Amino acid sequence: MKKLIAIFCITLALISIACKADTKKQLAQATTTEAPVSKHFIKVALLLDTSNSMDGLIDQTKAQLWEIVNELSYAKNKNERPNLQIALFEYGNDNLAEKDGFARKILGFTEDLDEVSKELFSLTTNGGSEYCGTVIQQSLDKLDWGNDADDLKMLFIAGNEPFDQGKINYNDAITNAQEKDIVVNTIFCGNFNQGVNTYWKNGATLGYGQYTAIDHNKKTQHIVSPYDDLILQLNIKLNGTYVPYGAAGREKIALQSEQDDNAADYSKANAVSRTVSKGSHLYKNASWDLVDAEEESDFSYSKLNKDKLPDELKNKSTTEIKEYINLKKEERNKIQKEIATLNKKRRDFIATESKNKENGLESAMLTALRSQAKKKNYTWDE
Repeated sequence: MKKLIAIFCITLALISIACKADTKKQLAQATTTEAPVSKHFIKVALLLDTSNSMDGLIDQTKAQLWEIVNELSYAKNKNERPNLQIALFEYGNDNLAEKDGFARKILGFTEDLDEVSKELFSLTTNGGSEYCGTVIQQSLDKLDWGNDADDLKMLFIAGNEPFDQGKINYNDAITNAQEKDIVVNTIFCGNFNQGVNTYWKNGATLGYGQYTAIDHNKKTQHIVSPYDDLILQLNIKLNGTYVPYGAAGREKIALQSEQDDNAADYSKANAVSRTVSKGSHLYKNASWDLVDAEEESDFSYSKLNKDKLPDELKNKSTTEIKEYINLKKEERNKIQKEIATLNKKRRDFIATESKNKENGLESAMLTALRSQAKKKNYTWDE
């Protein structure tokens, strides 16, 4: 009898331990995203005209990047959160090589959103000769679009010259995009009918995408909310949870701060949008931040070069480093959860205050993204 009681007690203890472990795991997941992150991607290639008349387009792209990222962070596919990769091309700039059709790949597909921001803020306009078929074909040849049928692959080309210029026929380039399951969306910077008459609408029709005409010189509308200051305070705390490591650690954490400043230069609301992005699952820095890196399947503490760690960790044991990283991870999860809670209130406030808000590039891209994502069974949190 005593033996049976002892077995019963041990069984209860094991069940209790298992339940606590499961609860802890669930809480950890809840502090990051409601749904698990999937292995699938939303892949967005931006092809931007950087000729003389396109300063307004570049300005809109800089100012609206983070709201576009935020909208994509609410997407789900099969009840999982897809990852995001962005690629950048420029074309129509006389500073670019003529042999390349005055087009250039700026960034291949990347999850490093700070690098995307950095490159956008580095763009300058000049010239030029705008060859849409050429830059579309280059984006197909020079980017790794992958073969996953569940990936959402979208190309956005923006400009204001006739769509049919250049040696490469845009019909052929778009046909090649279809073979890769890539949707081609066109954004004409100017009058709607002018874009229709210069084949921009036809390009979108051929690419099963959306044609939009925007006023690229219109200033971005930012809505100030009562929650902005609180979110920005959390951004300062969030930055304190990053633990740089490796050869690029110091450079990357400086880049993070630089892009915070670039966002803030536009407006407080834009800085808030960036903070919300940094609080989402789409903001990843495993290449230089130990907290993110530890989540990677191939990460190993034994491979760390302690000479490349921050000063406060250089003389620590592996056990002490693990404890430090776990504390930073818990702190970050808590801050991200607070950002998400405040952002929900912010979104509700903005939705009430901005019934007629229309930001050219942002509105064009998000309308297309939502519409085309539904065809692949993507859903959105409201």
